Amino acid sequence: MSTCATASRESAESLAGTAAPARTWLLIEQTGPWGAHALTESHLDPDVGRALEAAAEGTGVRVALIRRPGRHADCHGTTRQRMFLAHTAPGRSWIRTTTVTDPRAALGLDFTALGTGEHHGLWEPYIGEPLVLVCTNGKRDRCCALLGRPLAAELAAGGSEVWEVTHIGGHRFSPTLFVLPYGYAYGRASAPLVKEAVEAARDGRIVDDHCRGRSAWDRPGQAADLAVRRLIGEDRADALDVVRTDTVWPEPKPADRTPSSQAVAGASPAWVVTVAHSDGRTWLVTVEQRADGAAAPASCGAPLGPPARMAIVSVTAATGVLHGTPRAASS
Repeated sequence: MSTCATASRESAESLAGTAAPARTWLLIEQTGPWGAHALTESHLDPDVGRALEAAAEGTGVRVALIRRPGRHADCHGTTRQRMFLAHTAPGRSWIRTTTVTDPRAALGLDFTALGTGEHHGLWEPYIGEPLVLVCTNGKRDRCCALLGRPLAAELAAGGSEVWEVTHIGGHRFSPTLFVLPYGYAYGRASAPLVKEAVEAARDGRIVDDHCRGRSAWDRPGQAADLAVRRLIGEDRADALDVVRTDTVWPEPKPADRTPSSQAVAGASPAWVVTVAHSDGRTWLVTVEQRADGAAAPASCGAPLGPPARMAIVSVTAATGVLHGTPRAASS
């Protein structure tokens, strides 16, 4: 049986820059079955799900449901539900947790403040092992169930602090997951890889093998961060930060110049991403979105098409800042 994950793996589609962007995650335990749109198609009150989506929109907070690995009977017996809040920005990563009898309590959260990393002492600090969130929602895409659920079960049996999670994007990279508190996502993962990633996160480090990117940033920032890490061999999670992303477009031909604020027709989107190291070094990373790979479905049942990828065009060491714009080192 052909699946989107098989097609992606066989075409060697790049993983870098494919993580779901979320500076802050709100994770709500909800047992029982999940539909394709889990916030409104589960045992969570759909009105609450819709209200949470509306409250989080535009704040940098992403809401997802979680449950422990195992069989998920269609029952309503859970009386207490675990909730987590996790902020993933470098140098400011944290996890807070609580247990509630009614998830409507989440509607009173200050989503704007949480999206900027301010929790104001809310709930209790989470002090356990790094959290592993494995995407397993088969109603969203069958690859997540076929590949994600066995991985989650294997990790749970091995003692990892693992939860199943609803949609985190990238079905075709199943089994896919992310690790908190730092928010780095992984694709085509195996149990040994995840255990290595957990051990690294415990020590404030990351594993770049099979890494999709850090959810704190958008896709160009994720790709740029990983490119610099691989260039200099940096694995400390908070050593690098994406401090600026500028959209750029190719110079139009002299006979057909357009205002600089307008895109050149047919040109691929591109960005110059400024990546800063905690030791003061800075790099300018040019990232271009390309769709030049083999045609493949974005998810099972979707039409074939070339997937968009984040291509690293150049990585240049910068020497300083001039009027707010990083100045590249001369070659």
